[in-house]
Amino acid sequence: MQKKLFQREDFASVQEIQAGISKLLKTAESRGSFIRVLKSSKPIGVIMPNATFESLTEDLLALSSPSYRMNIHKARNERKKYSAREVKKILGIE
Repeated sequence: MQKKLFQREDFASVQEIQAGISKLLKTAESRGSFIRVLKSSKPIGVIMPNATFESLTEDLLALSSPSYRMNIHKARNERKKYSAREVKKILGIE
């Protein structure tokens, strides 16, 4: 998740945010990204569309569940492993 999240990062100065936050949020929403706010080239915060925030909150909530984490751990330790190609074939995607 982390790598994918950081690939969707945009940057904007405080002045750009003040000049048009609605437009920046609309652009970020269409790209599926978030905006790191910079002041004098230093990050001071993050602004993200509500849909991105809700998705992130949902992921964090799931990861805080001990049973969810246990299921992930069990799945990772299973003997049978599938390649991406096999999974696509099983799901009928390929």
